[in-house]
Amino acid sequence: MTPDSPLRAAAEPVTGPKGVSARTFGGIHPLVDALAGRIRTCRDGLPGLEPLTIDPALEAIGGSLDGEEIFIRNEVHRCQGLRKLHLETARLGAGLQILHCVFFPEPSFDLPVFGADIVAGRGVVSAAIVDLSPVTGSLPAGIDRALAALDPGPFSQERELPAWGGIFSPHVLFVRPVDPAEEERFIDHVAAVLGVLAAAVSEGTAQGPTDPATVNRWEGQQRYCKQQKQNDKTRRVLEKAFNPAWADQYIENLLFDDPPAPSSPS
Repeated sequence: MTPDSPLRAAAEPVTGPKGVSARTFGGIHPLVDALAGRIRTCRDGLPGLEPLTIDPALEAIGGSLDGEEIFIRNEVHRCQGLRKLHLETARLGAGLQILHCVFFPEPSFDLPVFGADIVAGRGVVSAAIVDLSPVTGSLPAGIDRALAALDPGPFSQERELPAWGGIFSPHVLFVRPVDPAEEERFIDHVAAVLGVLAAAVSEGTAQGPTDPATVNRWEGQQRYCKQQKQNDKTRRVLEKAFNPAWADQYIENLLFDDPPAPSSPS
């Protein structure tokens, strides 16, 4: 999701080659580590949470790029109202570290897409973004009001959204945290945004698969995924580290897979 993220990936403290902790290779940036933990805490409180089965080869991935080793860790779940909750963490050698998280809603529920990304390298965070993105023209009114009431606090360096950033809501926060205080504010704001989503999930009810609103949200989520795939930096890095066919499948089937078509009751 991060507009300039070269991997769109993320990891809990990952395990490197032969079981060696990634911390041995220079350590996880504190913001990446702390935000992953806060997201897990928020995620684990969602109703009906259960793990999604994915290919074991995609849970922990290793590769190399320009002589440096890449490690990617994926965690995938689902819950009431959300078809896929994906938390990905990644690191490139002792430098670049990335957290990528997207919660995709079931089109039958009137819910937005949650997304949060961090890009960090050698002690510096270059990008941090969080949003509840509408899958139709606008956010549900209650969610819009709840987000408007949040105060993320001051950040000294705000980032500009890319040309394809029209998928984001007016409440998107895209910044470059410059010190621990700003990093903590960003984590707290992500938790607050997840709190808004959790409340909507708990209160939400499903509409029928043929309901025009369900179909509209399904089409909107397809557009969201298509827009995210326009960031070619992810694809180029994965192609170079692995191969083009693998990169295409990873992006299309794990990172930004299209929602299944709504089905009529049998």
